[in-house]
Parts: sequence; structure tokens; C-alpha cells
Amino acid sequence: MRRVVWDVAKWKDKTVRFEVVDRVTGGWSHLNVDDFSAQGELVAAPSKPKPKAAAPSAPAPGPAPKKAENLRAATDKPNFIIIFADDLGYGDISCYNPDAPETPNLDKLAAEGFRSTDFFIPANVCSPSRAALLTGRYPMRCGMPVARNEGHPKYKNYGFSPDEITIPDLLDSADYRSLMVGKWHMGMEIEGSHPLDAGFYEHLGIPSNYEGKRGPSHKTLYRGREVEAENVPFTALTKRYTDEAVKFIDERKEEPFLLFFSHHIPHTPHLPRNQFVGSSGKGKYSDVIQELDHSTGRIMKALADAGLDENTLVVFTSDNGPGRAGSAGPLRGGKFGTLEGGHRVPGIFRWPGQIPAEQVSDVTLTSMDLLPLFCGLADVDLPGDRKIDGADIFPILQGKETKSPHQFLYYYNGTNLQAVREGDWKLHLPRTPEDQPFWNKKPARMKVFVTLEENTLFNLKEDIGEKQNVAEQNPEVVARLLKQAEKIRAELGDVKVKGSDQREINLVAPQER
Repeated sequence: MRRVVWDVAKWKDKTVRFEVVDRVTGGWSHLNVDDFSAQGELVAAPSKPKPKAAAPSAPAPGPAPKKAENLRAATDKPNFIIIFADDLGYGDISCYNPDAPETPNLDKLAAEGFRSTDFFIPANVCSPSRAALLTGRYPMRCGMPVARNEGHPKYKNYGFSPDEITIPDLLDSADYRSLMVGKWHMGMEIEGSHPLDAGFYEHLGIPSNYEGKRGPSHKTLYRGREVEAENVPFTALTKRYTDEAVKFIDERKEEPFLLFFSHHIPHTPHLPRNQFVGSSGKGKYSDVIQELDHSTGRIMKALADAGLDENTLVVFTSDNGPGRAGSAGPLRGGKFGTLEGGHRVPGIFRWPGQIPAEQVSDVTLTSMDLLPLFCGLADVDLPGDRKIDGADIFPILQGKETKSPHQFLYYYNGTNLQAVREGDWKLHLPRTPEDQPFWNKKPARMKVFVTLEENTLFNLKEDIGEKQNVAEQNPEVVARLLKQAEKIRAELGDVKVKGSDQREINLVAPQER
């Protein structure tokens, strides 16, 4: 038995006693939910019920909202919020790019904390990026290097592995409550691959992307494993998710929590809610960015209203680089590719009193660092039976350390190792179209470097746009990075190589559609 959860909503603000009776005699080694009976009874109502906080209204950029009294010590099991945008590029928000749509709430978030200019995502598409964030492991290591192609029979058994250990799994041991809201895209319909199987206590969302082959359609919204609503239009999702997140913050303010807010935007279809149509003056994609910013503002207002500002670490980032409508700023490439535009995204951390404000840092960090970071702050041990690729980066966020814990970074496209980076040096490896995942086998603007006949070296400090190949001038660097590529290929695998620590991929011909 992993966990038993009772719905006690009808007894809210009352004291309840639960009696759990073991109905087996064989000991604790093979118990399951059916081995128990349980009943609950109302014991007493408190003499002074706690008033429920009023639902916060949409924030307008301006002075910070008045803070409520802080209910818990700032460092006493801090709350964690991950706001995970979908296909948001490095140059899509105004604190990274002055030509981007105005994003006052995200700009404020960055100004009040730490803004990374070198935040690495270990995948350039949805599903593997999510798996890596939740496990702290490269997608090849946790068995999900390929994006799910929903509705295709080939993917019916390809989902997130239930025995992978996740952030909510680990925080559960420290009595954290957790909510996953939004896009899952890791096989929600597959047994063992649902968000509730991955450690989350609560869930509201749809299984994957919103659109189908012929454009957007109305989708079914799930609460846990049950249908919450049918035929939900895309334009209703962001507000509905934000409402759920705000409610969760208010109701959980007296206990530590994890909120994973996995947006559908600004991924296609670019359909803003009516309130935001025309709000940017720059088209629908920019209007959607403004809706994303507004949602973030509501989350921050909810924290302030609940008195949780000083003991909540908020992280904002994206699952991969931009699609065709977005901007990677000075970076080349975007989603589907291993140029920097596909893997380097906004990374913002805010925790007043613990993370100094107005920090801008070029120290290399990754989304895989969130698991060890959160565990360190919650005083939870990391699992000792598997490799964790992330690192506890809290000293860097505090400005006490300026050296990245990552000597090397590995850029995979599906199961194909395409680049290795050490510091400012990035080596792109030769590849053929046959090596590519299915999303790179049709022409599109962003899909460059599909074919590469020779080793190609860039110095990112001098050439962030990856335009000038300096391999010929730096043979010793090329040799060193080729050696590292062979080492990690033996460990994590490649298209035609099974790595020693590569999890089996439950997918036939993973590079094919």
C-alpha cells in the first residue's frame, strides 16, 4: 500500500477521528488497500472556525499587495511552486528581451529574486523535459527520451515509469501535500503513469497537448482519475488551472506544499482568453504570453494574501525552447533542435529573505537541479539507489557560490546524442537524418542541423548565436569533448548504443513516428 487518501471536504473546519483496522494476519509485507477497513466520525467542531480567505481578484501591475501574517517560519519546510510554461522561448518575456511582450508580473518575480541567463533544459520537447524535471535525471536515464505522439497505437504502452522516484514522492516523506495542475503528457491513460502514481496527492488537468491533427478541439478535464468536465474549450484552461492553484494555496497555507503548475501555453493553439485578445498589440502569440504573465501575478497575490511570501520558493521556467511563433532572443534555433535556442530557457527563482533580490547570473543551472534543491531545503535524503544528475544549487541562488556543479551538459534529440558542452565550449556531433527523432523528419524553420557531416565547435561566450565553427582552431578541445561524448554514450546510450545506465524504453523504433 503506497498511500490511502480520504476525501474529508464535507468535514472542513471540524475535528475528525479516523479509525483504520488491519484485516489481515500476514504482517505488513504485502498489504494493499483492500486489506483495510476504515470509518470516520465527527468528534467536535472548533469553537472558533477559521474564516475562509476571500478569493483574490486579478492583480494589476503596481505596488505589492499587503502581506498577511506569516503562518510558519521562513525556513520551516518551505513551500515549493514550479510554474512550467510550454514552448516559452528565452526571448519571449520582457525581463529577458526588451522587444518581447510586456510581462510585468514575471519581471517583478525576476527583480525580487534570481534570474538565470544560462538555464539548461535536458530535452527540446515536452514529455522528456517533464520526466527530467520531476526525477532530476536525464531522459535517457529515466526511460522517457521521446515525446509521446498521442493517439498513435505505437505509444499505448509508452509512459512515465511508476518506479521512478519524483519530487512529490520524496517530499511526501516530509509531510508535504502536492498538486499537479495542467498538462501531463507522460501517458496519463497508461496504468502506473498517472500523476497520482507519480506521487502527487491532487491533480487537475488533461492528458497531453490540447490540439489534434486538424486544430484545437474541446477536451475532457480530469480531477485525479475522474472526469471533472467534458468539452472544455482551450480558452478556459489557464483561468481554470489558476483558480485551482489559488484555491490550493489558500487551503494548504498551514502545512507545507508542492504546487506543480504545468501550463499549456504558449504552445499552440495560440488562443488567448477574450480578456487578453489584443492586449499586447503584437498578435495572438503575444496575447497568450500576457495571459501567462497574468496567471503568474494571481499566484503571487495568493501567496501574499495567505502570508506565505517568506516561506515559499517560486520557480518559473519552460519545458523547452520556442516554436515558430516564439523568440529565442540572441540564441539560434528553438524547439526540436539542440542549438541553444532549444535547450536554454528562462529560469527565475524567488524566495524573499533567503534568495537576494536583483541577481542576474550566468552560472549554468538545469531543471534537474530542482529535485536536489527542494530535498535539501526540506531536509529529505536523496535516493541512494540511482544516479541523480541534478545538484543542490541553493548556495548559487544565495550568491555564495559562483561555480556551476555541472562540468558537462549533454544535448539529446530523442535518443540521439547530438552535442556535449563544457563551460563555454559546445561541440555538435555528426549526425544523419536517420539518427533524428520523428519530429525532425519533416522540414520546418527551426529544425536546423538535421544533417551534420563534421564535428562543429562553438565558443558560447564569444558566439552565443552558434554561427562560427572554431573546431579547426581548437583541436584539443574537440578531442576532449569527443572523449566525453564516448563516455556518456556508454552510460546513457545513443541511437545504436544501449547505455549501461539507460532505462529500457518501452517503445519500438523510438526515432520513428
